[in-house]
Amino acid sequence: MAKDANKRIVFISTFPPRRCGIATFTADLVRNVEAAAGGRFEPLIVTMCSDHALKYSDPVKFEVRQNVRRDYLCAADYINFSHVDLVSVQHEFGLFGGDAGSYLSLLLKRLKAPVVTTLHTVLDHPQPDYRKSMMDLCDCSDLVVTMNERGVTMLADIYGIDTKKARLIPHGIPDLPFVDSNYYKHKFGLEGRRTILTFGLINKNKGIEYMLRAMPEIVAAEPSVMYIVLGMTHPLVLKYEGESYRFSLQQMVKDLRLEDHVIFHNRFVDDAELHNFLCAADVYVTPYLSHAQLTSGTLAFAVGTGKAVVSTPYWAATELLADGRGCLVPFADSDRLAQEVIAILKDDALFYSLRGEAYDYGRSRTWPRIGQTYWELFCETDFSAHVTSGSALTAAETLSNIEVPEPALDHLIRLTDDTGLYQHAKFTIPNRAHGYCTDDNARGLIAMTWYHSQYPDAQALRLLDIYLSFLVHAQNPDGTIRNFMDFDRGWWADEPAHDAFGRVLWAWGAVIATPPSPSYLSVAKDCFDRSVGLVPRQHPRGMAYAVLGMCDYLRRFPGASDIKRELEVAADGLVRQYEESCYPDWDWFEDILTYDNAVLPHALFVAGENLGNSRCLEVAQKTADFLLENTFDGDHFSFVGCNGWYERGKPRAEFDQQPIEAAGAVMMLRAAYDATKNPQFLTLQRRAFDWFLGANDLGTALYDFTTKGCSDGLMPGGINGNQGAESTVSFLLSLLTIIESYAIADKAQPKATDNPAEPLLHADSTEDEKDPAQS
Repeated sequence: MAKDANKRIVFISTFPPRRCGIATFTADLVRNVEAAAGGRFEPLIVTMCSDHALKYSDPVKFEVRQNVRRDYLCAADYINFSHVDLVSVQHEFGLFGGDAGSYLSLLLKRLKAPVVTTLHTVLDHPQPDYRKSMMDLCDCSDLVVTMNERGVTMLADIYGIDTKKARLIPHGIPDLPFVDSNYYKHKFGLEGRRTILTFGLINKNKGIEYMLRAMPEIVAAEPSVMYIVLGMTHPLVLKYEGESYRFSLQQMVKDLRLEDHVIFHNRFVDDAELHNFLCAADVYVTPYLSHAQLTSGTLAFAVGTGKAVVSTPYWAATELLADGRGCLVPFADSDRLAQEVIAILKDDALFYSLRGEAYDYGRSRTWPRIGQTYWELFCETDFSAHVTSGSALTAAETLSNIEVPEPALDHLIRLTDDTGLYQHAKFTIPNRAHGYCTDDNARGLIAMTWYHSQYPDAQALRLLDIYLSFLVHAQNPDGTIRNFMDFDRGWWADEPAHDAFGRVLWAWGAVIATPPSPSYLSVAKDCFDRSVGLVPRQHPRGMAYAVLGMCDYLRRFPGASDIKRELEVAADGLVRQYEESCYPDWDWFEDILTYDNAVLPHALFVAGENLGNSRCLEVAQKTADFLLENTFDGDHFSFVGCNGWYERGKPRAEFDQQPIEAAGAVMMLRAAYDATKNPQFLTLQRRAFDWFLGANDLGTALYDFTTKGCSDGLMPGGINGNQGAESTVSFLLSLLTIIESYAIADKAQPKATDNPAEPLLHADSTEDEKDPAQS
């Protein structure tokens, strides 16, 4: 790039070699803006990365993993330190992580440079989270670009966006000559054939089956016809559904005896090959099934090359094909598709009229013209004084990076074999003498479910499968759960009492709430349903774990009335346990504080919010306050030690402090914030997490940055050097929770007078929150 380039522009998008329409659009946009700028333009690409195997080259400068929140914050800092003049966002909901792609707003809110966002989709009936995400996106943008007039109107009418903020710039079209298709058919062995083309990433919304059903009638009228379906299956469809749709289309071809008249090219073609296919086509067809598609790069290309087009009336098509530039047919109407295609193939006057009108219209939308229009927009000075916020930056916004370790699976992989997760380790080496336990595999399954939702990689999925398989095997036919297994895979005959049942329900609930793919739902739900009736038999902690699992279940199936009834019984049982055990000086569920104490108020926070039960929330508040008063000294957390615990009226044991207590506190404090919106809980949550990193009674870190494992406890003379399953998974659960909390930290702004050492839950929390759309 020329050293005297005076306009550095970052493009946030996908980019080749990723194979998607937005990547192709961005590459075309960058190339044509560069041509229009005459050497005064330097592009930098921040690409959304969905496949770690892809190798990017210039101008890609930064890769963002779609579901990793911290990557968005790091990208913002990278952009801010790169001295850029402007940021161009190519927005499609499916490209960005978070609810309805909301992670993108985390990035944009931190930027110092002005933002121009091109909207590739505008929803007409958005769900609340999509509506909020779109409004946040527009609020963070200085200008928004839509590709047709309807988009401008929808932004104003549906989202309340000032029309002065919206610009209309059509989708670019290749600047190809108007040619006789017969000159190109020899490239594909189609001499003497009339050709119909559909191209683009394949999915069920394309409606190709309706075109196939129209083909027998078309073949009867024009026996030489060949229908070409060009394009690979959409990557997300391929991931979750495989090639089932394409196979169904191929079977339909056989059933209709169309083998000599339909050909599938299952690949992503480059621009040169695509142009050849377009030039070889006589008729272009888009039989899409829904009107709610505001832009279509494939249709724009077809119009620009002067194709005779037949299409269903989705929004992009009604504008592009108006005034005689194409033929519109009703959705899912094979008969009309056949009639229009036959008319075009049989009537030369109609054929050339449609081609001429389309080609002439496309001259105003060729990529060189669109590149010039964008360059002029980027050079405007109206938004040069970009201000991201009218108030001081929050703690989350001023962090240059989330100051926590990157989640890593190294030690967890070391502790896992093809059976499950070993209980213990001798230092870092798995200790086979103690075998496996269901408790640890349940914790591991929760951790891998959360991890995979943020970092969807193959290693996490492999561990998830192993832990889930272990839990399925641990379930007896009557729904009870076995806990201890020897290294030789034999279950213990006489097990001591345990809370594995509750943890297993929590783990299955986590899978139900956020399954890696739909196929996991059936397995987890069947197991959950078989055991849930046994929840009332559990001790308090087992019941609390089960409550968390039931709340997760209801996230996926909110109408499951039987689960809701079980949840009410369990929550009432915990409240009753508290009422029978509390004293004026002892707000707790038992006469003793023992292990994993925080899960009890944690469960009531979640249940109270889920059920709208004020008594649950009240007890959660009192018991959380009590626990914090006895574990947080105003500077750091000092958890109840396992060598004696803390019995009412007796001294509290200081050691050994265990990682499960810190993990429980981190998760409880997040639940407390969710239920109360008191921002002090997020401050305290970070203090609880810092216990792992040295903010403890000995000032010694338990997390090992080298092995990626966690020591088993804090002892009077130092740390326990063993790095077993419970401690390592506890750290990972805490880390994933704290990273998630950073995504909402900018909404939680503690007052300057807040003191986290003071009781929290009885403070006045009625102050109105800042409207997220105005953040």
